[in-house]
Amino acid sequence: MRMLHTSDWHIGRTFHGVDLLADQERSLTAIAELVAEEAVEVVLLPGDVYDRSIPSADAIAVCNRGFEAIRAAGAQIVVTSGNHDSPARLGAGASFAAAGGLHLRTTTAAADRPVLLADEHGPVACYGIPYLEPEIVRTELGVPHARSHAEVLDAVLARIRADIARRPGVRTVVLAHAFVVGGEASGSERSISVGGVETVPLAAFHDIDYVALGHLHSPQTLAESVRYSGSPLPYSFGESAQRKAVWIVDLDASGLQSVRRRQLPIIRGLSKLTGTVEELLSDARHSAAEQHYVSAVLTDPARPVDAMRKLRERFPYAVHVEWMRPEGNPELHYRERVHGRRDIEVARSFLTDVRGLPDSSDMAWLERALSAAVAEPEHAATGLDEVPA
Repeated sequence: MRMLHTSDWHIGRTFHGVDLLADQERSLTAIAELVAEEAVEVVLLPGDVYDRSIPSADAIAVCNRGFEAIRAAGAQIVVTSGNHDSPARLGAGASFAAAGGLHLRTTTAAADRPVLLADEHGPVACYGIPYLEPEIVRTELGVPHARSHAEVLDAVLARIRADIARRPGVRTVVLAHAFVVGGEASGSERSISVGGVETVPLAAFHDIDYVALGHLHSPQTLAESVRYSGSPLPYSFGESAQRKAVWIVDLDASGLQSVRRRQLPIIRGLSKLTGTVEELLSDARHSAAEQHYVSAVLTDPARPVDAMRKLRERFPYAVHVEWMRPEGNPELHYRERVHGRRDIEVARSFLTDVRGLPDSSDMAWLERALSAAVAEPEHAATGLDEVPA
């Protein structure tokens, strides 16, 4: 049986305020094309299908079109919910969807009820473990004192192994949305350490033929049979060096046969540029970034006016700009920087920081304002001068 492992679609996510739905739809189309090219029979999607618990109508439409394209390419789909998803909303209509080849596992109670598939070698049992929040699921799992993700995951896996024991000869696949020890975060994941220790040990997944993990956004191999596929798109500039991918997983009669990495197309590149506005607009070295999402660090001596608008003349997908003064020590604490300085010097420094070096008229205005403030009696509004001794 051939499977494709993908995860963390985060449909509906924005990138520095930019709508990514068009990019996400293209990435899902690319996955469906791989399904057809590789003759994939099952797509594994362990969580964070959507970016919000209440996705927009447009996000739902994009996701549904992605599911439809994958089914049309010939694969069934097994899906669990992640920490970004609403289990109730994602799992709505699960029994009806299963009839069409979309198998949704979003409840703790259903985690040990596998999606049963079969090939020429016999049955394959796919168990979907949704994201488990210890405070919410510990009582249901019969571990009321559990505080960590490891404890509640162990409880679910015990139920799954009990079910496996009743199915001799079955090959097993587990989908789980968790932070497994040894994995490396990319920076765009939301923390799941609410109510307990967030990591779970790799050893928890022993004796499972293949474990498809979700939550971390870069492709990672923790063990030959335990992997993160990562997200299909980069969701932070910290992921700019990553090449997004999926895993092609083959099971034979004895279990895991092989795992291959297939890279996904770059929908739109990410570039981090540094220089003055003029340099960024004129330097030919930056031509490759013209159609990328751009994060620019500006080094102009004075804070540039309307920098984003100017940059978008060349880089229409610029999404982030910050100004870094080329001189000075930004690590000095404010109190240390102003200690012993006159008010006029502090005000002059402030103007320089936010607007550039002030001219003589600016300084004259500041001096008049400070003089007026100092000359005004602090008790003028209280009438204290009129109180007899």
